[in-house]
Amino acid sequence: MAQIYRILIATLFGSIVLGGDAVARNRISHDPIQQSSISEGGPTLAPFQHVRFCIRYPAECKLEADGKSRVDLDSSTLELLARVNRDVNVAIAPSNKSYDTNLSEGWRIAPGSGDCNDYAVTKRHELVQSGVPARALRLAVVRTSSGVGHLVLIVATTKGDLVLDNLTETIRNWESTNYAWVKIQSTRDARFWSEVKPEGTAMLRAPQLRIAGR
Repeated sequence: MAQIYRILIATLFGSIVLGGDAVARNRISHDPIQQSSISEGGPTLAPFQHVRFCIRYPAECKLEADGKSRVDLDSSTLELLARVNRDVNVAIAPSNKSYDTNLSEGWRIAPGSGDCNDYAVTKRHELVQSGVPARALRLAVVRTSSGVGHLVLIVATTKGDLVLDNLTETIRNWESTNYAWVKIQSTRDARFWSEVKPEGTAMLRAPQLRIAGR
């Protein structure tokens, strides 16, 4: 156990973080630390299903004017992020939702089965419950390399913005993903969204991409 913590601390200065597969869930994946952060562009429409989500779960979208907008990336933070990412990925069975044909469908916290939206909002909920400031946690719409719309959770840290993703147990810096970044929750108000500035990465405007449930 002591050896694991020594590795975690070393990771803060030379790599980023905490990956694994089904066989070795606690294996550490080494990626160079990138201390960059996502830059918000102009305001854009919130995903429609996020508006519905805020009506269903108003506490998840309440305005938080105070509170830190970044968390210190230390060994305890790394352990918490890795645990929540892994546990939620395991707890929710993957399934497709038909938002267009089933009006009862919506983003839900901790369902038995769900899609990327449910994973992302559940992770955000669990981290807030664990004491992570809500302002440091933002949902983001991306496009995968295969052209599929996808939702992930961004954690703003002192070492850059990290991605919690149901497609992998590895926690990566946002620029280390192979995603095109479309829009992200505003740091000022969780109910509002902004475009992602294309600094150093691809960016698509919302009208160019149709995403199920958005």
